[in-house]
Amino acid sequence: MSERTVVPFGPQHPVLPEPVHLDLVLEDEKVITAIPRIGFVHRGLEKLVTKRDYTQFVFITERICGICSFGHSLGYVQNVEQLMGIETTDRAEYLRTIFHELSRIHSHLLWLGLMADSFGFEALFMHCWRLREDVLDIFEQCTGGRVIFSACDVGGFKNDVEDSVLKGMCETLDRIRDEYNSIAKTFLTDSSVRTRLSGVGYLTREQAAECSMVGPFGRASGLLVDDRLKGIGAYGDLAAFEPILSEDGDCYARCYVRINEVLQSMDIIAELVDKIPAGDVMVDVKGAPEDGAKAMSTVEQPRGQAFYYSEGNGTKFLERMRIRTPTSQNLAGLVAALGGCDLADVPIIILTIDPCISCTER
Repeated sequence: MSERTVVPFGPQHPVLPEPVHLDLVLEDEKVITAIPRIGFVHRGLEKLVTKRDYTQFVFITERICGICSFGHSLGYVQNVEQLMGIETTDRAEYLRTIFHELSRIHSHLLWLGLMADSFGFEALFMHCWRLREDVLDIFEQCTGGRVIFSACDVGGFKNDVEDSVLKGMCETLDRIRDEYNSIAKTFLTDSSVRTRLSGVGYLTREQAAECSMVGPFGRASGLLVDDRLKGIGAYGDLAAFEPILSEDGDCYARCYVRINEVLQSMDIIAELVDKIPAGDVMVDVKGAPEDGAKAMSTVEQPRGQAFYYSEGNGTKFLERMRIRTPTSQNLAGLVAALGGCDLADVPIIILTIDPCISCTER
């Protein structure tokens, strides 16, 4: 039996600018097991519900993560609206869903670029991020921000977006689609990409279910997990929605799922822009959550299901706000995927869960 050694990975690594630490137990170049250690970033965001009222806390949730900023604000306001029994307008729900899918596109493009960079494909990295800039330009035009948007609010959407702007958004996405298809072809057919990704970090559907994996990480192993199927917001008005799945369960499959989700999000946005109803985007919100009121809601963020739980106490300050993010849910699957891999493949496998430690450590 070979001698076992423990090699630390992170919290600083050239490929992974996320403060995640793993103790890798090795036999020669093979990873026997990985022991994750998280907890480098403590911001006390959940404690801030006692310092910021439920309307101000929208801005706090946006800052849980820059990439997922819109998804977190959406999940929070939906939760508070459920807590207070508030019904938003149809137009507000459509705008929220459109911008959520735009966030998915920009998140996946960012991830695809990082994945290309992890195995040395610098040109592919730059092309992915170049297209992502066009999506950020859309955000800037509609909200004034490229990372933090402050678009969602309890009761609806802060500022309406004109139909002409929405149609221009679709034209931009159509232009991006043509270039994106060539990038996707490179990811899915290039021999060097397939060599680095195929068969690496394999997880069966049973393992994915046992680890309760969410998002593209779970769907790449054939696990049908997607909160958009619940029809929350404008998702229920889509003519048809089927999550992108793969049965292969390796790094290539996770790449395949995210690549096709970008195209799917473009189709969803185009359909919703065609169907968006006229009307107001905000309703009046008065009062505070009742004492003892509780609410639980979920949102399908780019990385997977995000869970929100809140309690009211009769004042404008929430009694409790608990948020569970998809990265924390996927860490068990990450450990399973790392078992038996080569040391050189560790950065790539970690990237396939699209880790966001800023989300995980609140």
